Order: sequence, then C-alpha cells, then structure tokens
Amino acid sequence: MRSFLKWLSRASCAAGLLLATLPAAAETTDVEPPKALKTLSIEELFDVEVTSVSKKPELVSKTAAAIHVVTSEDIHRSGVVSLPEALRYIPGVEVARVDTRSYAVTVRGFQGRTANKLLVLMDGRSLYTPLYSGVFWDAQETLLEDIDRIEVIRGPGATVWGANAVNGVINVMTKSAGQTQGFLVSGGAGNAERAFESVRYGGTLGAHGFYRVYVRGWDRGPSLLQNGDDAGDYTRMRQGGFRTDWTPTSSDAVTLQGDLINATEDNRASDNTELGGGNALGRWSRTLSANSSLQIQGYFDRTKRDQPNSFGETLETYDLTAEHRFPLGPRHDVVWGVGFRLMDDHNRNSAVIAFLPDRLTTRLYTAFLQDEIALSRNRLSLTIGTKVEHNSYTDYEFQPGMRLAWLVTPTRTLWASASRAVRTPSRLDVDLFVPSQPPFFLAGSDSFRSETLNAFELGYRSQPTKTLTASVSTFYNVYDDLRSLEPDPTTTFPFTEANNLEGRSYGVEAEGEFRPQARVRLRAGYTYFRLLLKRKPSSSDPGSTAQENDSPRNQAFLRSSFDLASNVTLDASVYFVDELQNQHIPKRAGSDARLAWQASRATELSVVGQNLLGPDHPEFGKPNTRRDFERSVFGKATWRF
Repeated sequence: MRSFLKWLSRASCAAGLLLATLPAAAETTDVEPPKALKTLSIEELFDVEVTSVSKKPELVSKTAAAIHVVTSEDIHRSGVVSLPEALRYIPGVEVARVDTRSYAVTVRGFQGRTANKLLVLMDGRSLYTPLYSGVFWDAQETLLEDIDRIEVIRGPGATVWGANAVNGVINVMTKSAGQTQGFLVSGGAGNAERAFESVRYGGTLGAHGFYRVYVRGWDRGPSLLQNGDDAGDYTRMRQGGFRTDWTPTSSDAVTLQGDLINATEDNRASDNTELGGGNALGRWSRTLSANSSLQIQGYFDRTKRDQPNSFGETLETYDLTAEHRFPLGPRHDVVWGVGFRLMDDHNRNSAVIAFLPDRLTTRLYTAFLQDEIALSRNRLSLTIGTKVEHNSYTDYEFQPGMRLAWLVTPTRTLWASASRAVRTPSRLDVDLFVPSQPPFFLAGSDSFRSETLNAFELGYRSQPTKTLTASVSTFYNVYDDLRSLEPDPTTTFPFTEANNLEGRSYGVEAEGEFRPQARVRLRAGYTYFRLLLKRKPSSSDPGSTAQENDSPRNQAFLRSSFDLASNVTLDASVYFVDELQNQHIPKRAGSDARLAWQASRATELSVVGQNLLGPDHPEFGKPNTRRDFERSVFGKATWRF
C-alpha cells in the first residue's frame, strides 16, 4: 500500500506539473481562486455560522461559548503543513511539538503527549483512541487545502458530544466536493520539511453530484538531540482519499468519504515505527424546514500502529448516530440524538509494557437532548440539555449543561454557562501493566472511576466598530477523581492507578482583530492560565501534582497580514510561551512568516519561515528525552486549473 500511494502521489504530481506548464492551460483558464482564499470582512467573520456548540447552525457572534474559528484562509496564509500547527494561534490552546511526528495538544491545561481531556473530530468522525482517551496526532491528517474551517470550543462540550469533551472540542470540517472542482497540484521542499507534495482532482457525477480524489505525502527531517546531533527520527507519510456529495433533491444531501494512510518513522536507535489504516464515512441529511432537519451518519475507522520494543495496536471503530432538530412552539428549538459505538482494540504487548487482556471490545450507547428557549425574542436565550451515556467501564454517565446568552446590542453579546463533563476510563487506567510480567512497577485498576469536571464560564464578545472585533472569556473549573499513582502501602512498588487527586483551574482568554484598511489585518491574543492540584487525604501519590506545571501560565501572540500588491501577500507573526516548570522548558519567543506571489490565476509561489527568532529549542519533554527543533525555511508552489 505504501509503495502504491508513493507511486501514485509522484506520478500525479508529475502529470499535474506538466499540465500546469502548458501555455494553453495558463492562458485560457477561467478558474478563479476559491472564495475560501479571499479575505473575509470583519462583519463576515463576526457572523460566521458554527455548528459545534449546539449541533445546529448559529452565529459565532451570538454563541454562548468560547469558540474560535480557523478559516481556510487562515490555514492558507499561515503556510502550515500539518494540522496541529494550524491550532497554534488560538487563545487557550496549547500546542507543543514533541518530535518530528508527535505533538502535545490540549485546551485549558493537562498538557502532555497523552493528553486526555480534549475531543477531536474530523467531519463528524471521532479521532479518539480508547488506549488513553486521547488522540494520536501523527495519524490525523488531511489535505489542508480541503479544510473549510476548524471550530475550536474552549471549555466543556459534553452536553452534546459526550465523554472526553472535558476541556474543549476541536472539530475539523472539510469542504464539500462541489467546492473543490478541477486540479490542484502543490509541492515544496526545505531544510526541515525535506519534501512534500499533493494532488487533488474534483469532477461531477451527473447533474446533482460531485467528487474529489487526492493523494499527498511528505518527507520530514529529524529533530535534534540535546547535544545538537541528529536524533534520527525521520518521518515519511503517504495518504490518499476521496469524497462524494450528492443532492438528489433540494432537501436531501448524501456524503461518502474515506482515507487511507501509511507512515514510517525511521529511528536509528530502534526499529522503525509503522502506522497505517483507513476510514470510511457515510452521511445522509434532510432539511425538513428552515429550523428542522434530520441526519444519520455512520463510519468505520481502522488504525494499525506498530512501535517495536514498546507496543502495537490495531483499533477498529464502528459508529452510528442519528440526530433530529425541530421547533416546539414559538420559543423552543430542540435538538436530540442517539448513537452507538463499538471499538475492538487489539494490542501487541512487549516485555516492557502490556495491556491485559490484549484484546478488548467495548460498547458505548449515547443519547442527548438539548432545548434552546427564547426567554426574550432576539435578546435573551437559555439553552439546557444533557448527554446520557452507557459505557463498558462505569455504566451510566450524565453530563448536563446550561448556557445563557444575552444580546445586549446587535454587536455585543454577554454569555455565561455551567456544565458537567467526565473523562471515562481508558485502557491505560484499567488494563496497563509495566513490565508485562510480575513483579509489576505500575498496574491499572479495575476500580478506576471517571474523572469529573464542574465548569463555570463567563464571556463577552463585541464588534465596537466596523474594523474591530474583540472577545474575552473567563472560567473556573473544579475537578474531582483525577488520576493518581498510589504506591503499595507495604512496599515501595508497585504503583497502582487510582482517583485520588482533585483540583481547580481558572484563567482568562482574550483576542481581538483589527482591519485598519482592506489590505491590512492584525490579530492578537492573550491567555492567562492557572491549574492547582492536590492529593486527597487517602492519597500517597509522590508526584502527580507536578503536572499542574506542564502548561504555560502566560501565552500571547500577534499576527499580521498584508496585501502588499494585487498579487503579493505577506503574513508574519510573533508569539510568547511561558516556561513549563515541570518539563524544565524555558520561556520562549518565536516568529513565523510567509511571503507569497500569485503569479497568475492558476499559480502561486510562496516562501515560509518557522521558528525564525531563536536558536534550536525544545517545546515539550523531560531533559533526558526531549528534542530540539531548528529554524525551518521551505518553498512551496501551488497550481489550480
């Protein structure tokens, strides 16, 4: 499969480059740059529709949640080449690179390579692994040019999304096949991003259907050891996929899509890590009226990971959901749904680590109900609801929530929320044994309970002028039954996992955007965050509270975009990340920049620089294992025809 994807990627890229250089194609094309790449006005950004908060369309300006939308224009002009990098410039979001393929990504604390309090979705498909209740980011990529937007909720989303949407939700939404017609060919190379290429083609299926297919790949250079030597963790990935969208009637829409992925990390210190798999998703939706709709969705996802001398995993997920929205009288807007998920997790254990039993099948049954009540028409609304789940570890879990939105004026919204969320047990909590044979150093526990959160939020969003928007959100979170490592009372070892930590966190997140001229865009953000953990009286945990310092206390950024001429653009940013005391990572400042030239309607050339300010630096990891990352510069060419 890897050789096929590699061959197809290079062959398609070569064919696309050849076609792009033909004079007739360049001179006669009527293809305009996609609308998504055009700069949205302040008013358009303030009134972007989002669906992730309530599973129904609502304007971001009137949403009772701390939500940020990363548009396709943001992704394009940032020049990023991976999904985690597209999330860096969002208040409250923590993104730290661990090595060439792995990231520590979280929202509002508990940062780590196995962060477990963030739900990530792609086109409605959960990217969750039951191994540790988190996301393997190296397996979650797509063609970045096909992303329509990324909706990021800071704060719980459990009322509609369920368990593990504890501190936030990241929902990646790709464009419909009808928005990606024709050829797109892109490629580039640099010192760290040694080579990357992608090819996409979109066409029609009769009078009411569209399709697209794509292949992409990259070859990424290694990170650095602390002494400056090459760490040897080269990464190569090949990926392909398709999407079809069909509208047989004006009320019905059908989507089918899927992906195949194959990746290898070369590591001179050990055998290569192999990653492969694929997914397929189908969705049917019907519009019943202006505020009533029905949707049924199902998907299958298979991921195979092999990390020699550590562990291997084959995970197969089957998921089916149904959702219905309808009005109930003049003041109620109701959304409800049910779902079922089956996960078959098969682990290949090693002498170092084991998950016992090595094969486990779990089932999840879900239902949710949410009602938006218009207390004062067009001014004050109250949203209440709950999610009920039955899982294989803790049986029933209830996750209620309440949101209040007050439209002070058409351009000012004050909102507040209170909700409960849970992080249900994973195999790491219950089935983990280190080493794989007794005597164990660390063991999971059959009595492990769900971690819980009671969250309280307050926010304000405003557009004081036609050229300025601003928002601020504050929160206070109360956690209970957090994971601890408890030593045996009679000996030093083993450690057993338990629920003997509690904690609280609070913070402020602010961002604003200013458009003094049509050709100039400035955006700034600031985050203050504090997490405090403590042991319960019954705990003897020697050090788990140290994770409260895995997150930066202060973060800030400034991004600027300039249209220097009708066909030349410059984007530059600077950022500050406070120290990570527990990881012994010093505070750092950085800068990224992109200069692009639209040579013709079909051709764009760009140069991107990352980590421009400082020397090689680490972003996450203990001193004996962390990696450094050097300044990166690469060039990129894109053709659309």
